[in-house]
Amino acid sequence: MSTVNPQPLWQPTAERIAEARITRFQAWAAEHHGAPADGGYAALHRWSVEELETFWKAVTEWFDVRFTTPYERVLGDRSMPGAQWFPGATLNYAEHALRAADSRADEPALLHVDETHDPRPVTWADLRRQVGSLAAELRALGVRPGDRVSGYLPNIPEAVVALLATAAVGGVWTSCAPDFGARSVLDRFQQVEPVVLFTVDGYRYGGKEHDRREIVAELRRELPTLRAVVHIPLLGTDAPDGALEWSALTAADTAPVFEQVPFDHPLWVLYSSGTTGLPKAIVQSQGGILVEHLKQLGLHCDLGPEDRFFWYTSTGWMMWNFLVSGLLTGTTVVLYDGSPGHPDTGAQWRIAERTGATLYGTSAAYVMACRKAGVHPSRDHDLSAVKCVATTGSPLPPDGFRWLHDEVRHDLWIASVSGGTDVCSCFAGAVLTLPVHVGELQAPCLGTDLQSWDPSGEPLTDEVGELVVTNPMPSMPIHFWNDPDGSRYHDSYFDTYPGVWRHGDWITLTSRGSVVIHGRSDSTLNRQGVRMGSADIYEAVERLPEIKESLVVGIEQPDGGYWMPLFVHLAPGATLDDDLTDRIRKTIRTQLSPRHVPDEIIEVPGIPHTLTGKRIEVPVKRLLQGTPLEKAVNPGSIDNLDLLAHYQELARTRP
Repeated sequence: MSTVNPQPLWQPTAERIAEARITRFQAWAAEHHGAPADGGYAALHRWSVEELETFWKAVTEWFDVRFTTPYERVLGDRSMPGAQWFPGATLNYAEHALRAADSRADEPALLHVDETHDPRPVTWADLRRQVGSLAAELRALGVRPGDRVSGYLPNIPEAVVALLATAAVGGVWTSCAPDFGARSVLDRFQQVEPVVLFTVDGYRYGGKEHDRREIVAELRRELPTLRAVVHIPLLGTDAPDGALEWSALTAADTAPVFEQVPFDHPLWVLYSSGTTGLPKAIVQSQGGILVEHLKQLGLHCDLGPEDRFFWYTSTGWMMWNFLVSGLLTGTTVVLYDGSPGHPDTGAQWRIAERTGATLYGTSAAYVMACRKAGVHPSRDHDLSAVKCVATTGSPLPPDGFRWLHDEVRHDLWIASVSGGTDVCSCFAGAVLTLPVHVGELQAPCLGTDLQSWDPSGEPLTDEVGELVVTNPMPSMPIHFWNDPDGSRYHDSYFDTYPGVWRHGDWITLTSRGSVVIHGRSDSTLNRQGVRMGSADIYEAVERLPEIKESLVVGIEQPDGGYWMPLFVHLAPGATLDDDLTDRIRKTIRTQLSPRHVPDEIIEVPGIPHTLTGKRIEVPVKRLLQGTPLEKAVNPGSIDNLDLLAHYQELARTRP
């Protein structure tokens, strides 16, 4: 790609640079910790990775992190995997998330919006009270530090209360969105064996009600470790037999008691799927998430008490956890539960207007859909409060940058950001003090030694390479659940470059310090930011007797779209007719997720494998992107090279 200095699309004014929290942090860190006072963000970033322990010490002091017992040192062991952060320290994430209740009790902590688009506030005082009441009830139910608490919930205030109450008692939170089918939920929750399940009776999406009571009943049957089920009547139904009522558990006027836990005590479990086996159950720590999110939200996103933070997400995506952490900075968090495009494509802009969002985050796919649909956000809505529009989930194409600039506001800060479920944060993205170039992320994030490497581990500039991180981040997983020897964790990130995190994205670091993300270098399916492993698809589809074997890939398109074809090798005598096609789609929609229904189902003469029998998804993906056969695959490693010619021909003939 060309990295000749083009004119920036946007540059911050001198006033915005001076007022930015990251500017104030740099000046303070220069005075107190030896950070460079001059040289701007580039100098600050270099210091943050070269003086890693000093940087993170400065972050905890700047944000007044409350350690109830002091740490012995910042980094006890910096080797990856297994870096040991702030040994000896104890604290509580939920205590920090609710601190603003002391000074702003009657101001909104949450604004809840459904498809009526009418915001309903939850004050800091009421949020704190509900968390206190529910935490006491969880303790009464026998929930102890380390016990898992699960939520089958949409993006509603009750989900935030349940997460914070779980963290307050030292429990470990985990959630799935209610559009996930039973099998998909059980593949996640059964691994962690929850003792409590919070659930709705259904949800509303696209103007329709979706009853989930049968799925809830199945979850209860298939999760034998449950001691309690808590019913939230979103659709107004009565609690099923044996379930507790949400209203009864959150009615007391009880101050929360915050269990003081070690820095590396588990906070939550997120899930990220691969090509084989069950989804990876990724465990992140109370302290690691606390300090990483304070840095990311308070410095990079420039959030504070006067802001309103809206990101379109579901509880099944790490961005929901990231959104909730907006509370750490005293920000009002906007929760939207509903379809991103109901009643029309411009719905999210209407929500941003009605909630007074100052930072509005969405997917690149939504931006491109608005552009295609001829949406005019600033013409139709008052978006004067919006300082920043951020996108993630997939790379924002250049036309998306231009459309936001032209259709929202010329002085709009556009922040394309990129990270992952694996760290529940960003590797690169928003920096208020830097210019925005079309198609590029502004810079690597503080404390993140982000590099692009070639296959032999040599750093690249202005060339496409593997995204690697060469020093530990506090929010990296402390472990995977049910991975006692750490082998699955190691193999997920550290098998290519020993001791260095390889994330699975293609990346370019430009010579001016910006970042370009080119999409996944592995076979994870990334649909609207929600990642699903191909193994989930195979397990569901190949239960159908007509399907001998299948292969699915997701391909980023130049226009910002995402093409996800499913290739099927049929059993003898089977025909890919409308009936079978409909059953395949229905199977994926009901058992897994409606987001991951393939765009096309294509019959093929066979599925290519490595000589060890593994389906070769990445080479097929590269062939479909136009990569020549000899560059897409090592021919000597394939069981049937003739099969690849079929995929190569498909790439050539596909419009």
